[in-house]
Amino acid sequence: MPDTYRGSCLCGAITFEVSGRFAAFYTCHCSRCRKATGSSNAANLFVESGAVRWRTGERLVTSFSLSTASYFNAAFCSVCGSHVPRKARSGDFEIIPAGSLDDPPPIAPDRAIFWDDRAPWFEQSCLARRYSRYGD
Repeated sequence: MPDTYRGSCLCGAITFEVSGRFAAFYTCHCSRCRKATGSSNAANLFVESGAVRWRTGERLVTSFSLSTASYFNAAFCSVCGSHVPRKARSGDFEIIPAGSLDDPPPIAPDRAIFWDDRAPWFEQSCLARRYSRYGD
């Protein structure tokens, strides 16, 4: 298992590395994460502060903090809109969107948080027919 994990945004303008051990892997089903991702949930890994090293494109990272929320924030590529790592608002740790990693993380999700707020169609989507690609 590598000590360093690579990641990038969709367009490749932003690249980064995460070093060290992932402390947790949560899927979040709150309405804010659903809105921010446009999906049923966010999937985030948590690491100690300072574990992320920007390789390219750091100046393209745009951050957003929801003023009415104590914890919610987001960071994304200003070119393609992909979510990228961000510091927690407290500054105590960093949050890595799992889908932004180019290398598979060594752990699986260990908590599904805000489960009671999940999208009403989420569980049906887990039971839907599965295809290897679009158009099958």
